[in-house]
Amino acid sequence: MKKIKILRIIARLNIGGPAIHTVILTEGLRNPDFESILACGKPEKDEGDMSYYALRKGVKPVFIPELRREINLSDDITALIKIYKIIKASAPDILHTHTAKAGALGRLAAVLYNCPRFFRKRVILIHTFHGHIFDGYFSKARTRLFIFIERLLALFTDKIITVSSSVRDELIGLRISRKDKIEVIPLGLELERFLRIPVNDRAPVNIGIIGRLVPIKNHLLFLNAAARIISGNPDTPLRFKVIGDGELRGPLERHAQNTGIGRYVDFLGWQEDLPGLYSGLDMVALASINEGTPVSLIEAMASARIVVATDVGGVRDLMGRDTGKGIKGAPGVKVMERGVIAPSGDADSFAAALMFIARDDSLRSDIEEAARGFVKESFAKERLISDIKNLYTRLLSSHKKL
Repeated sequence: MKKIKILRIIARLNIGGPAIHTVILTEGLRNPDFESILACGKPEKDEGDMSYYALRKGVKPVFIPELRREINLSDDITALIKIYKIIKASAPDILHTHTAKAGALGRLAAVLYNCPRFFRKRVILIHTFHGHIFDGYFSKARTRLFIFIERLLALFTDKIITVSSSVRDELIGLRISRKDKIEVIPLGLELERFLRIPVNDRAPVNIGIIGRLVPIKNHLLFLNAAARIISGNPDTPLRFKVIGDGELRGPLERHAQNTGIGRYVDFLGWQEDLPGLYSGLDMVALASINEGTPVSLIEAMASARIVVATDVGGVRDLMGRDTGKGIKGAPGVKVMERGVIAPSGDADSFAAALMFIARDDSLRSDIEEAARGFVKESFAKERLISDIKNLYTRLLSSHKKL
């Protein structure tokens, strides 16, 4: 039987969920039934590079240097031409793109390839939204342009995947695609090393936030909440740990010093020993303005560490149902089945959420147990590979009938 050939394209293998996701799929779909090729650009200088993760898995990407995060007409045209040539040379059955820039250039190249078909087979187009760039990234005018582009590309896309129901609902609300063209397939991760971390039985002391130091992650909210906690609890021995790097590291370090909390905050950069990192944390925070499905929260939940996050994007899909346990003086904070959520941009509410959960040992233990069980069941790597394999097979079968 002939192998099904997959060409997978992502803008870059920077540290984060999309890079992990694409490497896992590329590695997992290399067997007697599938052949997978991964093409990508290179991370920017201020981003962590996960190419080592791909090489560790035996995945050797095809690098396209011009495929970059920023919009640059010359580079983008060159990247488009190179992607077209890769499609022509590899003749894949399926082109599966990830992230906005790769999704736009990759699908456009495939549309150009599909147009003069003659006796050439048509490439099936799939795009995964790991989140979206329509909130918190760009000006209103540029955002409207990107929405228009995505609507056009969706017309030529055979299937759109979202990593959460919330992202799917947002895309439908923006009229990017019909509901019947969108399929929700949650992330799948290698969680075994986190599930082995012992349950935390000590009082919360170390509160961490993990992610790129960029505006959309809103680390300022985390630091401002930390300042309020420190001011109101001067005798509590708390440490606030910022794990990650990026363009805002210098400004954030200065902000911590200027607000008088510099001696309570550790900027640790990127860490490769993630199990060791989560073992040393007692709580994990997420302060983002926009998110798809945050990998740091899934890893924290697998590690049995309580999570407090802003109520954005796919976060609520992770947190489960509202338990109805409110917090006095912070009406926007909700204690959920598997974590605590707070309104985006509200440092007072975020601080209240962190301190509330820190003081209730019994509630914290119940939430951590529920969260660990949920992610173990829902976000296994094997489930992701099986879901994607079934989708590919189904689409190819439907395509052959046309």
